[in-house]
Amino acid sequence: MEPRRKFIQKMGLLAGAFSANNIFNELHAASWDAAGQKIDGLAPETVAADEDYWSVIQQGYSVDSNLIILNNGGVSPSPRVVQDAVERYNKLSNQGPSYYMWRILDQGREPLRQKLAVLAGCSAEEIAINRNTTEALNTVIYGLDLRAGDEVIGTKQDYPNMIQAYKQRALREGIVYTQLSFNFPVESDAEIVEAFEKAITPKTKLIHVTHIINWVGQIMPVKKICAMARKHNIEVIVDGAHSFGLLDFKIPELGCDYFGTSLHKFLSAPIGSGMLWIKKEKIEKIWPLLCNSEPRSADIRKFETLGTRSFPIEQGIGEAVNFQNAIGSKRKEERIRYLKNYWANKVKDIPKVKIHTSFKPEYSCAICGVSVDGMTPGELDSALFSTYKIHTVGIVWENISCVRVTPHVYTKLQDLDKLVLAIEEIAGRKKQ
Repeated sequence: MEPRRKFIQKMGLLAGAFSANNIFNELHAASWDAAGQKIDGLAPETVAADEDYWSVIQQGYSVDSNLIILNNGGVSPSPRVVQDAVERYNKLSNQGPSYYMWRILDQGREPLRQKLAVLAGCSAEEIAINRNTTEALNTVIYGLDLRAGDEVIGTKQDYPNMIQAYKQRALREGIVYTQLSFNFPVESDAEIVEAFEKAITPKTKLIHVTHIINWVGQIMPVKKICAMARKHNIEVIVDGAHSFGLLDFKIPELGCDYFGTSLHKFLSAPIGSGMLWIKKEKIEKIWPLLCNSEPRSADIRKFETLGTRSFPIEQGIGEAVNFQNAIGSKRKEERIRYLKNYWANKVKDIPKVKIHTSFKPEYSCAICGVSVDGMTPGELDSALFSTYKIHTVGIVWENISCVRVTPHVYTKLQDLDKLVLAIEEIAGRKKQ
């Protein structure tokens, strides 16, 4: 009976993030319920400034206290529950990889697909689980039947991996890739939509839109761009690397045809996890990026034939969704926007300091660009880290030159106060 009992116990473990006994409930249910009761019924904008509530959330992370991490736009740390899940499933896998990976853990993808679908507000049959936004969007970019002369419209401020994918198709197959350029921040939906519409020709087949511009955090009017594109019978692919898990929205509401995201950014899922969404009726026509026995199938799973991959990472995604749901998407969005505005408002009037991102909520949330006159982004980034142990990232891309600062829910106000002090001191020391 003992082997049988141990087997049943392991099967219970494998229910993981999809059961009432998930790791999140084991670690956080009691304390989070108590904290939640105190802010129950309050508007998300009000809760955003409640430090007692957010101190409970912050305890769920294990970030290095010797550093102030403000480059969450690159990759966010996973909460302890996610780390514990990955470690637990990794240990299980190594007890017998070919058995536990392929016959047990591999079966966990379907409940995970369902869990992500609820968060995304769509059918589970429209979601493929992969490793990042690049893999998700390249699947569509290379999977579309574009021919020589067909035109795609994007921008110079899109993510480099997407830009290079279109340029490669242009080199190999002769498609025409047109790039618009914007001087962000832009606080006019009409200006952005009109720029895309004016670029349309009779040969335009696809518009590529970055939901949140990764360099400076500009939120693009995706719904309006998609509505305009539909009038012209043009498809839209959305780069949601920085929006999913940050902004409170459902993917189908955007009106796009294709959407890709990295789950290891604001969702705080394991590093190396991503998601692809394709409108159900479009799946059949997209060729999979990697080989599949039925490449013209309407089954979203044809985009997951990767072979051996990290099943522990996949299952850790479920705990990240639990963490997200326990906070609430709108509450999380407003908190991170509050943190961004907290520091940016304090430095915007400092002499020689410039903010490169809008303060209006419809145009920005977490990411904000800052610069100091007379300093390159690299010099400012280096000064912040070497003297103050504040980790950011210098951005020099097309017409954008600044340091990108991105807080997350684990970021404390005292850390942002240190950032403000650092910028004050650096700007004060810098001569014109």
